[in-house]
Amino acid sequence: MDRRNFLRAVALTGAAITTMKEADAMSLLTQSFETANAANYDLVAVMGGEPEAMFRKAIAEMGGMKNFISKGDKVCVKPNIGWDQPVEMAANTNPKLIAEIVKQCFDAGASEVTVFDHTCDDWRKSYSNSGIEEAAKKAGAKVVPAHQESYYKTVSLPLGKSLKNAKIHQAIVDSDKWINVPILKNHGGAQLTISMKNYMGIVWDRGYFHANDLQQCIADVCTYAKRPVLNVVDAYRLMKTSGPRGKSLSDVVLSKGLFLSQDIIAADTAATNFFNQAREMPLERVSHIAKGQELGVGTMNLEKLNIKRLRM
Repeated sequence: MDRRNFLRAVALTGAAITTMKEADAMSLLTQSFETANAANYDLVAVMGGEPEAMFRKAIAEMGGMKNFISKGDKVCVKPNIGWDQPVEMAANTNPKLIAEIVKQCFDAGASEVTVFDHTCDDWRKSYSNSGIEEAAKKAGAKVVPAHQESYYKTVSLPLGKSLKNAKIHQAIVDSDKWINVPILKNHGGAQLTISMKNYMGIVWDRGYFHANDLQQCIADVCTYAKRPVLNVVDAYRLMKTSGPRGKSLSDVVLSKGLFLSQDIIAADTAATNFFNQAREMPLERVSHIAKGQELGVGTMNLEKLNIKRLRM
């Protein structure tokens, strides 16, 4: 891809927003990673493809979905569907990505796949207008609501500092495996929404988070014993400002990235570095990432991980 085509790929409603060369963007995407030869990677970063194609490439590098999903598993796929916004606004996870993940879960032998989110806007409108409900159902998933407290079960978070327990949606609690599929975007309170912040869509009482040290509560809830078997960060479109809902297409960058890791801290660290191609966002401002590392949830030390980076 030449420089002109790359600038077009990260254009904002048709106008280039950066003078960054492709090599520079790829460097941000992986920072000082050294590509390893081994087949077992801690993190795979892909740039330049469509959402479903990037996921297919990434999961193949991780050995395929059967490395994570077993025959008969009840799987929950948790996108961000929080907002009554169309896909172009980058407020919600890309429906093409969700459809591909659901399909691959079934191909790996899952007995059922459930999709949900505790939305901020009306759940019916968010599910429908995001495109996720239709895409997930066409791929064979059950799409369930999350707007009533009765759908949640109380779990203990003994490692938490500000949050010692939480009500978690039964689709997560009752699953054999779950897959965390956030979209990378700006957030007014947490600074960024990525994999860790996406946990707020599995809990009932989000108000407690905002009233009791939001960044610490995000880290605390990620200590929940049932960790996602995969964190898949959708960075195909990137909301650089006005998050988490967005106001106009001028908030959105077509960045065409995807990150895949079992380590939620590593995934969010790499995604934050990538976000900086659109807007400056120092890691220390997204403080729930470092707080999660302090709690033993994962590592920010990307240089010591086995990384695969790909262009499509």
